[in-house]
Parts: sequence; structure tokens; C-alpha cells
Amino acid sequence: MAFRSDLDALVLSVLQSEALHGYEIAKRINAKGETAFHAKEGQLYPILHRLENEGKIQADWIPQEGKPARKVYRLTETGKGELARLIETWREFSQAVNSLMTPSKQEVSIG
Repeated sequence: MAFRSDLDALVLSVLQSEALHGYEIAKRINAKGETAFHAKEGQLYPILHRLENEGKIQADWIPQEGKPARKVYRLTETGKGELARLIETWREFSQAVNSLMTPSKQEVSIG
């Protein structure tokens, strides 16, 4: 199943509303994912770097008072297009799975 481990879509989805640093991205994915999925830092940062290299997200260093600067990621126009594509792919995938897992009335009466 393609979406069980597709963190790209989750990262892009979290970033569609605002720019966030890596820890906050992981925190939001984990909070919304509950028990279905969990983003670990060892998985997340390579994905963030790859998405940045692909131009789907952009990183900026934000200074913090009395602390080191924080790297914050935001979605680019390319990333918005990729997210739209992934959402459509997910819609098609979930419809196909739902049609297989939810028998029609005709299938129930035959069985």
C-alpha cells in the first residue's frame, strides 16, 4: 500500500497552512496520526532535505532571541502542486480500497 509510509504527503499537508520547524512538523503529524502512523526524526529530516532539494519546500533560518537560529520550512508553489497531485492520488486509492472493503447490496445478497 503506497500511503502507509508516504511521509512526503503528510509533511506537505502539514506545511500547507504555515511554515514550521522540523520538530513541530513531526509533532503535528504524530498528533493527527494517533496510532495510524508516527513520524520519527530519523525519517523526517532526510525527507525534509530531499523535498527542499526538489524545490517542493523552502527552508529559512529564523533568528531566536537568546537561542540558536531555527530552520523553518514552508511550502513552495511546486510543493503546492505536488500536494494537489498526492491528494488526488490518495482520493483514488481510498475510493478503490473502500469499494473493495464495502460490499454492495447485490454482493451481500448473493453471498
